[in-house]
Amino acid sequence: MATSHLKLRKIVMAGMLAASAVVLQAIVSEPVYAQQSGQSEQSGQRQPPPTRSSDTLSDRVYRAIAEIQEMMTPEDTTEQPDLVGAKRALDALNERYDSLNDFEKSTLMNFYTNYYLATDDIPNAMATFEKILLIENLREEQRLRALLSLGQLYASEERYDEAITTLGQWRDLSVDENATVFQILALAYYNKQDYRQAIPHLISHMDMLRAEGRELGKNIYGLLNLMYIELEDYNSAYDVTKTMVGLFDEASDWRNLAAIYGYLDDDAKRVQTLELTYRKGYFANEGDYLNLAQSLAGMDAPARGIKILEDGMEKGVVEENDANLRRLTQMYIMASEFQGALEPAKRLSELANDGEAWDYLGYVYLMNRDYANAATAMQTALERGGLENRGEVQLSLARALVELDRFDEALAAAESARASGQNNAAQFVTFVRSSKDRHEALQKRKQESIQYYRS
Repeated sequence: MATSHLKLRKIVMAGMLAASAVVLQAIVSEPVYAQQSGQSEQSGQRQPPPTRSSDTLSDRVYRAIAEIQEMMTPEDTTEQPDLVGAKRALDALNERYDSLNDFEKSTLMNFYTNYYLATDDIPNAMATFEKILLIENLREEQRLRALLSLGQLYASEERYDEAITTLGQWRDLSVDENATVFQILALAYYNKQDYRQAIPHLISHMDMLRAEGRELGKNIYGLLNLMYIELEDYNSAYDVTKTMVGLFDEASDWRNLAAIYGYLDDDAKRVQTLELTYRKGYFANEGDYLNLAQSLAGMDAPARGIKILEDGMEKGVVEENDANLRRLTQMYIMASEFQGALEPAKRLSELANDGEAWDYLGYVYLMNRDYANAATAMQTALERGGLENRGEVQLSLARALVELDRFDEALAAAESARASGQNNAAQFVTFVRSSKDRHEALQKRKQESIQYYRS
């Protein structure tokens, strides 16, 4: 939430100083009393002094305000604002606050807010706007400005409930809507984690920008998407993400689309989207490659997963560590590409040197009918230990040893597998014994034949 708050404060403060300057310039450029005085002088007739009205500036107040305006925003743009002098003049005028009419009070307070905003004194700026709203005969446009500014400042200070209430009052009073108001309301509700309220305000903000012919930033779509996901409204999130893919075509958009398909339990489209992201060259980190490779393996397409994983390794994006070599070896085994599995299985056994790694290597040798190396690797696996199913390794070792006619060792391995409860171990014990008997019988007949022909 910290990032969204900083963004909200930036949005609020970006336009307030400029808007304040424009409003205050308008106030001093058209003072009612000053206009009347000028007309009297031009006519050459002495007019009676105007009555004290709640919507005019006296000549004295007008002159003071004009001087303050010049100090705060000099006409000569090469001059620096004299904020210290402006504050001193404001305080001097404020000493006569009770004698001022309501328009003079609101004008004075508006200049105070401009000063506080210029000096980034947000607490005093808010307090002054609050004071403006207490003025009895306050012009409607000034009330609207005070409500709008105060609501924005509340939001920038994380006083979200007050921001929502104040901006709601502004909307009730204003004839027109305002895109920035909708944006700040959306962000205020978002920071309160009230996404159901935030979403319609954000959509209204987007609609107003479109109506004005303005482009919508990616961050706006991203915020809307995030809230839909938080609400688990994945169909709406899908619509937004598809729009983002079409508008921005960035790697993050494609990854998000794949994730949305995952939320919608459409694994086929999730993987298709990941593959398209890969082909577009948008994979930039190890996680991208691993996600797609393992997803393909899980969809009975391990051969495609192998190509992805090996490509990541060749590019140096996927590290050739024991975890990734295990994944690669497993995929080769799943694809029944046992010849191809030899190289990663060997590297794995060298790098990890644990029981599981040697078991993988032994199994690959066994499936390649390299029984001597298979037996050696499986014996090493049993020595290293840490095996999930020791009995299964012992049974595989027995199979390799039988092929090598090492029946006594094979029988010992099969007996150990049976003792550990390995399925089919008992049958294999019987098979080893019968194989040994047949082998010995054949050897005996062979020797008898040799002796016969020698005699």
